[in-house]
Parts: sequence; C-alpha cells; structure tokens
Amino acid sequence: MNYSAATRPTLHFIGVTTGQSSIMRVFPAWTELLGIDAAISGIDFPIHAAPQSYRDAVRFIKTDPLSMGALVTTHKIDLFAACRDLFDDVDPHAALMDETSCLSKRGGRLVCHAKDPISSGLAVDGFLPQRHFAETGAELFAMGAGGSTIALTWHLMRRDRGADVPSRIVVSDREQGRLDEIRRIHSDIPSDVPVEYRLVTGSADNDSVLNGLRPGSFVVNATGLGKDRPGSPLGDRAHFPERAIAWDLNYRGDLVFVDQARAQQVERDLQVEDGWTYFLHGWTQVIAEVFHVDIPTAGPRFDEIARVARDSAAA
Repeated sequence: MNYSAATRPTLHFIGVTTGQSSIMRVFPAWTELLGIDAAISGIDFPIHAAPQSYRDAVRFIKTDPLSMGALVTTHKIDLFAACRDLFDDVDPHAALMDETSCLSKRGGRLVCHAKDPISSGLAVDGFLPQRHFAETGAELFAMGAGGSTIALTWHLMRRDRGADVPSRIVVSDREQGRLDEIRRIHSDIPSDVPVEYRLVTGSADNDSVLNGLRPGSFVVNATGLGKDRPGSPLGDRAHFPERAIAWDLNYRGDLVFVDQARAQQVERDLQVEDGWTYFLHGWTQVIAEVFHVDIPTAGPRFDEIARVARDSAAA
C-alpha cells in the first residue's frame, strides 16, 4: 500500500471495512462541535494481515508530520505484535494486554495505548444493572478471545470490584493461540473468578455453552461476526438463559446475533444491547487522546456528542 503525506492534521482509522463505518460521517460533525481542525483517513487490511503491512502503516504514521495518530479495530493484537519495537512508549493497559487500539504522538514520541478497558467499561457500566453479578450470581460468556474480550474481562473480573463479578467466565474462540494468550493475560490480573477457555469449531459448540448458563447471564458477541464477516457465533436453535443480557459489540452490518436475541426477547425476558454506545466511547476516548482535548464521558455535553453522532450517522 502506498501512503501519501497528510495535508492537514489526520486521524487514521485502521480496520477492515472502514469506508462502511458511520465514523466517516460522524467525525466531521464531531470535529466541528469540538473545534478541532482534522480529517479522518481509513486504512483497510484483511483480518490477520501480513506483519509487514502493519509495520508499513505504523512507520508512515510515526514519520508523517500531520498524521496525528490512529484508532485500531480488529487488528489490535496483530498490529501490536508486529510493531512493538516501533512504539516509543506503551501505556500500562497495552503492556498488560499486548494490544493497541490507539496510537498518538506526544512530544515527538509515538505512544501506544489500549483504550478498550476504559471504553468497554464505560459502555458496560452504562447498561448493566447496578450490582448485577453480586445480586444474581450471573455468569459471563464472551464469544471471541480478541482485544475486546480481554478488555471486557479485565473490567469485570478484578478483585477490586468486590462481590460484583461474574460467578464464572467462559471465553470461546476458534483459535487455540488466542485462547492461550487471553489465559496468559488473565493470569496477571488479580482475580478469584473461575475462567474456562473453550476451543470451538462452530456455532453448535457455542450453543452448548449458552444452554448451560445461569439465568441473568451476560452473553457477548465479540467475534466480529455480523460486521467484519457475515453471520453469528450462535446457531438458529440457540436458547438464551432467562433474563440474560445479550450484547453485540457491533452496531452496524447484518447483526444476526442481535436478531437472534430479539427473537427471544419477550419469551426469555432478555435485555438486548448493540454496540452503539461502545462505538461512542471508543472513538471519543481516542479522539481525546490523539488531539489532546477533554471530552466528557457523561452528562449534557456527552449527550450532545451522542446526538450529533446519531444524526450524522443517519444522514
């Protein structure tokens, strides 16, 4: 891929199908609202791209004066592994999780951040009932062992949450390497929550886990299916536990997982959430870091940011 020098301050978006993201319409509206002079540029790679592709992109961002940083999605773990030596500084979350969702520049140094622990925590805390796990004994089933699940489990399993932690966590993935990596990271997190790591070959394996969950459990699609690739990690005959909370990290695409949950919403008394609020927090956390501006995470100003985003996305 050939890269051209940015002609104005630019935030790069490293993903798979960046042109289809609402951020391409939302970002200009946000920069106007926030008083930032900046452009956004998408960089698309296939899933598990060649390490050299990631290195070329990061070197370009690092050396181009008007490339201010990047938001990374889908490639968070692979890009970190390929480019670790190119980062001048690595924040504590990124160092623990071996991933990056944000690149910024500070004093001429390229800084690698993992913002997902913050943005996923803000999103989850916004819709989970207070003390949900403490009061229900619910479990967490996260399908997909990538960066988002690493961040989500870090947020929910830590000892400093007291009793408000899942009674059990199950993480499933099609790749044993991803499961081994998240197991390694979990071993460094102070936690007493039992965690099971399930290698799955298809939706039937995930359906089996789902059928064994307690009522009220938190079920998360963190696979990318429905956005980066078509489909759902669950089969058509999957049955959610009663009073479960179903969260798809995706907000766009063919959200089959969301449709499956909504089809059972009344019968099973489900709470169904998509990834829109996660999208808002994920992007605003990165924009604040890259452009060195303060962006609130709640309150009237954040509500205005959310309203502008929804209006722009729908335009």
